[in-house]
Amino acid sequence: MSQPPYPQWQPWQPWQPHSTPSMLASHADRERAVDVLRAGYGEGRMEQPEFERRVARAYAARTVGELALLVADLPQGPVPQPVGVSPVPRAFLPVPRVRTNGKAVGAAVCGLLCVPTFGLTGIPAVVLGHAARAEIRRSGEGGDGLALTGLVLGWLSNAGWALVLVLLAVVFFAAG
Repeated sequence: MSQPPYPQWQPWQPWQPHSTPSMLASHADRERAVDVLRAGYGEGRMEQPEFERRVARAYAARTVGELALLVADLPQGPVPQPVGVSPVPRAFLPVPRVRTNGKAVGAAVCGLLCVPTFGLTGIPAVVLGHAARAEIRRSGEGGDGLALTGLVLGWLSNAGWALVLVLLAVVFFAAG
């Protein structure tokens, strides 16, 4: 039987800390490695039998080091690091979370406080909600739902107060 075209597992890897064994791979790590293999197969970088062997080995891998070896020769795979450096390969890093807009949080808080404050926070909720939605469209931050919640609750509070004032004015002029 011929040797597979990808490197064999070695007990020590450049990205592995010196004194501890390789970190155990999670299900998410295995899925990321299989995604990299699928991309490589889709680009024509390997034949189907090799792809199937690598996928089977990825699902059977126990450590992140084994997974990194399976994708090391693919463009999305880990870049070899100099000895002594121990970062996690880029293919196994979590996806960065989108930052939530602070004004959107403020709008939602003000909107929720409309009930206990009898509508005093309605205007700030509307102002913060509109400002937050404009910033979110411009910067790509998260929190559009929070800003919309603040806007809706703020406008409902303001409409309620406007209705109360109109009714008071009608009663005042009718009693007159």
